[in-house]
Amino acid sequence: MMTQTLYLMRHGQTLFNAQHRIQGWCDSPLTEKGIAQAKIAADYFPDNGITLDAAYCSTAERASDTLELVTQLPYTRVKGLREWNFGAFEAQPEYLNPPLPYNDFFVRYGGESQDQVQDRLSKTITTIMAHDPSQHVLMVSHGGAIANFYRAWQQYEAIPFTGHFGNCCILTFTFDGQHFVLQAVFNPDFSELDAPHAQK
Repeated sequence: MMTQTLYLMRHGQTLFNAQHRIQGWCDSPLTEKGIAQAKIAADYFPDNGITLDAAYCSTAERASDTLELVTQLPYTRVKGLREWNFGAFEAQPEYLNPPLPYNDFFVRYGGESQDQVQDRLSKTITTIMAHDPSQHVLMVSHGGAIANFYRAWQQYEAIPFTGHFGNCCILTFTFDGQHFVLQAVFNPDFSELDAPHAQK
């Protein structure tokens, strides 16, 4: 079987990100900064000679809006790529989050456990890749979802990753039909967006 490459990308900054609110299955729009982030991150693919063949994203608007800024490919929205469901904590201030790891904390409030999120992302992405013969596949998802997919396959990583899944970060995995292997992590340089002249 041909080895495929998965580019798993987080969406750009949203209103709730800027307001430090918990954002899972609830949604908020990209900020101006988030739109600019997606446009900067889009350069990663042509800069590295990568031609994307297929695209997917979660059903959240913040994910599809990011994808449309990155590529003009037609794409499929997939519920399984959604963020962690935080139940009653959705849209609440981030300071209400418990210490990491969350484990099954949110289950009692109508949300998902960490094991459920990890299993959902792993099964969803594996199924997509197994049924799509494309060689270079982009999927736009969410920080918590991506982190849990990474943890599901961490034992196979080619490089260690101890950093942060920032907005519009891109994790590159190879897939041989059985295992996902992390090959690279790209966190775009957004320093120009934080410069004094960029503030409005």
